[in-house]
Amino acid sequence: MSELLLAATSLDVTPPPGHRLDGYAARTAPATGTADPLRATLIWLGTADDPGVLWLTLDAIAVGKDLVADLAAAAGCAAGIPASHVVVSASHTHSGPSGWTGEIHPVIPAEREPELVRALIAAVANASLPRRPVTASWRSIEVIGVGANRHRKNGPHDNTAGILALHSPAGSLAAVLFDFACHPTTYGPENLRWSADWPGAARAALAPAVVGFLQGAAGDVSPRFTRQGRGAAEVARLGGLLASRVREALAGPGLELPQSAPAIRRTTIDLPVRDMPPAEEAASTVAAAASVVRGGPCGAVRGLDDPSGRIAQTRLDGARGQSLMAAADLPERLKLPISVVTLGDVCWVNLPVELFALHGACLQADSTHPITRVVGYTDGYYGYIVDPSAAESGAYEALITFFDQPATNQLLTKTAAFMNR
Repeated sequence: MSELLLAATSLDVTPPPGHRLDGYAARTAPATGTADPLRATLIWLGTADDPGVLWLTLDAIAVGKDLVADLAAAAGCAAGIPASHVVVSASHTHSGPSGWTGEIHPVIPAEREPELVRALIAAVANASLPRRPVTASWRSIEVIGVGANRHRKNGPHDNTAGILALHSPAGSLAAVLFDFACHPTTYGPENLRWSADWPGAARAALAPAVVGFLQGAAGDVSPRFTRQGRGAAEVARLGGLLASRVREALAGPGLELPQSAPAIRRTTIDLPVRDMPPAEEAASTVAAAASVVRGGPCGAVRGLDDPSGRIAQTRLDGARGQSLMAAADLPERLKLPISVVTLGDVCWVNLPVELFALHGACLQADSTHPITRVVGYTDGYYGYIVDPSAAESGAYEALITFFDQPATNQLLTKTAAFMNR
């Protein structure tokens, strides 16, 4: 019988101040310091004769394809396994550096900063990954009050956290890999300090175990309707709420998983980029959105801390972003890397997009696996995949997506077919 082996570590990879933060177009000043550390967490699960899978989770807005290649090679080198067995995921915090990945979308121009990339890659490449025997078990639990659909309170959202628990033979908790769907946007554009946002607070509350966080189908999910403020106290409150539910799940029995290495399969899906509107039409959309923000014909809106104000402002941001896309030299097609990781009854579907909650639910419903978790922001970044209601209403995400509805349907259909092979 094979023995399941774990190596796990969490690295502080916080950059120095003076570099640009990513996530909000409204930010103009560089980072002034650190609110809480940014981490790269490595959780490697395999056996003596099977490299299994190494999850690398990073506190970043996204991981572009070049950064993914660099990090997978560095983590593979540290573990002595092929880079193809490394899955690289971003938490999507909006208080990390733009310099790791560079420009992920024309909405927020940015460039890679070689000194920041070198420091990050060196930290991962030099990670110590001694392995020890563990047992694996699975749990899930409902979490209310951290995230909700950010367009309407009762809109779609997967409120469950999926939890892979890894215990030593003596029963102590060695590591946790959990997923949950919600934008880490407790801090707003006024924040100029590095922060992992609520995922970092949740990890800290679950110490001393090594904790890796996977971001779910969070394209239209955020704390917009749940947060009670914008500062460090609210980050701690939301992270603590999530961590308390994870601890509650860990205190009960879980589904025992096999003592075999997780398996990974990969493919790519080729999608057409949508046609952008003519410049005059894009400019008209910007003018209409700006009128609402100013309190024009559509009625006055409240401040940006109010949900209605944020919705109006983000729609204006989206309209401006669409104008930038219309003027940019976009490719005709994009190749999206997709991967599926399985361990017993559990399947993680990894996509390099911000998937809407409705689409995450569709992939789960179409899965032949008993337990399916949908993870976004992984092994690349190609923007939003929106649902029909967002496209019809002209929501922020629909204005800046690279893909139209036929392409979205193609992605979902092909992903479902691949995951069920």
